[in-house]
Amino acid sequence: MDDPVARLRAAGCVLAEEEARLIADAAGDDAGVHESLLRRRLAGEPLEVVLGWAQFAGLRIPAAAGVFVPRRRTELVARLAAALSPPGGTVVDLCSGTGAIAAAVAHARPDLEVTAAEIDPAAVALASRTLAPFGASCMVSDMDGALGHLAGRVDAVTACPPYVPTAQIPLMPREARDHEPRLALDGGPDGTALQREVLAASSRLLRAGGVVILETSEALAPLTLAAAAHAGFAAGIERDEDLGAVVVVARRA
Repeated sequence: MDDPVARLRAAGCVLAEEEARLIADAAGDDAGVHESLLRRRLAGEPLEVVLGWAQFAGLRIPAAAGVFVPRRRTELVARLAAALSPPGGTVVDLCSGTGAIAAAVAHARPDLEVTAAEIDPAAVALASRTLAPFGASCMVSDMDGALGHLAGRVDAVTACPPYVPTAQIPLMPREARDHEPRLALDGGPDGTALQREVLAASSRLLRAGGVVILETSEALAPLTLAAAAHAGFAAGIERDEDLGAVVVVARRA
């Protein structure tokens, strides 16, 4: 079976034609590279890692093995941050991964001071290279541990923390469960463990009236709202049906 589309389809790739085209474009005229990229995808590596980039908010965000691949649904977080931040404001992106949210916000709003934070040094190195052209930065930090200088000064906190309940990780697509770091997937027993940490950090970072924009899922949304209320925020839900996105927007009193 030499047809790349047929091989991808047989491996379970729903968008086999599009994936075959992207892999061919990445390989150019080198047949050996093409076969190598194709085999990596057939083995279950995320397409974005195979290509070396992910499409996000009109940008090509560099992707790499071992770093969580940004999902298109997370564009809603970036869009809301760009819309809700005041002129010249300060935005902090927690659990930043590749830096996709921070890059999209900085690209849409060059007037903002955008700082990303991530616990994984490999992700920080990747995100730092991505963010530099936008005048944004990324640092190694466990939540706001290295961001004390911003306490009480931040206008918006964005985050797409892990929110898959631990018991559901084996049910995820193999490209996620086998090729992305568990640290970037596991949200604890009910999925909200890292969301609660983001909310606690946001309480310390945000100025009065500032907002935290937190990705969640439809199933988890009631628990995320309850966690926000418990942390002292007034919270509501924003959705984008086309992206399949659910976001909690919580404002500090």
